[in-house]
Amino acid sequence: MDQIEANPGLPVRALQEQLQSTYGVSISEEKAFRARALATKNVAGDYVKQYAALRDYVLELQKTNEGTTVKIDVVSEPVVSSPTRQFRRIYVCLGPLKKGFKAGLREFLGLDGAFVKGPFPGQILSAVGVDSNNGTYPLAYAVVESENTSSWKWFLQCLAEDLDLYSNSNFTFISDRQKGLLPAIEQLFPNAEHRFCIRHIYQNMRIRFKTTEYKEYFWRCATATTIPEFEAVMVELRNYDIEAYQWLLKIPPHHWARSHFSGRAISDMLLNNLCEVFNSKLVKGRDKPIISCLEFIREYLMKRVCNVMKVLNKCQGPLTPTGTRILESNTTLASKYHARWNGGQKYQVKGPWNDQHVVDMEKRECSCRKWELTGIPCKHAIASLNEMADNNEKVGELYTYVHKVYWLDTWKEMYSFKVEPIKGRAMWPKSDCPTTLVPPPHNKAIGRPKKKRRITAEERIEIQQRKRQANSQSQNDNETQSLSRKFLTVTCSKCKQNGHNARTCKSKDGN
Repeated sequence: MDQIEANPGLPVRALQEQLQSTYGVSISEEKAFRARALATKNVAGDYVKQYAALRDYVLELQKTNEGTTVKIDVVSEPVVSSPTRQFRRIYVCLGPLKKGFKAGLREFLGLDGAFVKGPFPGQILSAVGVDSNNGTYPLAYAVVESENTSSWKWFLQCLAEDLDLYSNSNFTFISDRQKGLLPAIEQLFPNAEHRFCIRHIYQNMRIRFKTTEYKEYFWRCATATTIPEFEAVMVELRNYDIEAYQWLLKIPPHHWARSHFSGRAISDMLLNNLCEVFNSKLVKGRDKPIISCLEFIREYLMKRVCNVMKVLNKCQGPLTPTGTRILESNTTLASKYHARWNGGQKYQVKGPWNDQHVVDMEKRECSCRKWELTGIPCKHAIASLNEMADNNEKVGELYTYVHKVYWLDTWKEMYSFKVEPIKGRAMWPKSDCPTTLVPPPHNKAIGRPKKKRRITAEERIEIQQRKRQANSQSQNDNETQSLSRKFLTVTCSKCKQNGHNARTCKSKDGN
């Protein structure tokens, strides 16, 4: 048990060798496997028994972390007097993270799901936000039976109660178009902005249109910030390949093109890397029992707040490091632009490559829409501010024109709410619920359980290309290091004749 607790992934062969060297005992591989499984069960906990203690864990979690929302959904029982209830779902939103997300002032969430391993598999649904430094900020997570419309609607309804979202709320989501998520968002939040991750759209596009030119056209369409620029690139794609143009036209552009995004999310994000990063941190916890899995997630969230605090304490200045970097880059580019005042609140800004836009300082908008999308003044806006300063107008500090989302004070307030630790299982309060939770049903799948992530079609093509390049490189190295035997005649050492060697010699004299 000590070895498994120190190294949960201890191989069976290493356990055999350690017993042989330490105690001089030789055991079979099957016996070592059973011993490791028993030790793992004692350390991590029993899969079945942890469902019975799940309500006690919830009480301890809500007691230590004020404002925490935990909801357990069970399968409806036809017999009301039954002493057991079958577990179906659990939703967790820690109170400190809920307060920190609201303090971040950014109504933007990424949604995704990941497989749960073990004897009772399911899905971990997650909602991840963006902090003031454009980093991930996990908000809520749930363990459900599968990824479908029913489970996503239940997860989003729980999330809506925590964030005070209604059917007319103007919120922004980004997802990979998971099964059941699209109709769930359409039914619950018809006014919400739902973005699609362009990486997954391109993976579907890559199956039919394989050359890199399609990727260039698609990326230019997605990153264009104005509708005329978007339409111009779409015309270029239509002239290049009419089928690819028609295929892309089937997906509404307000789901994946920046030119059709609204500025209420204060983010021009196109990829759902928020949830991908969060899921990658949960790989080692997804095969644990239910309470151990939830504790693995909570401990990661607690550790993550501490890691961000170490970086935050070293920061200086009014803005976050990401906000400072973007603003400095735009300031450098603004030196190449010239602004013309119209006598009111608008400026005409012109720069190289016929780049000309109109800046409205009263509304804090630019016709390029980058200021509206990101919340940070674009190069055209900064050029207008420089012109205002030259005309002896009161401009103030440049950072005051940046949205408060990127202010360092906002970042500090988000992480001022800490995830509290909890006590051991022996000190948990006991639930007075008359029924006992039992695990969900499970039919064991045939074959060895899969541990690795599924490789996409694009990744498979890239791996094959790298293998071809490595093989060609090794062949070239071998040819340069040694002489080739191609076109050389072999002479038999027995009969001294050409065309064969001694092993295949059939001459009588050679025998």
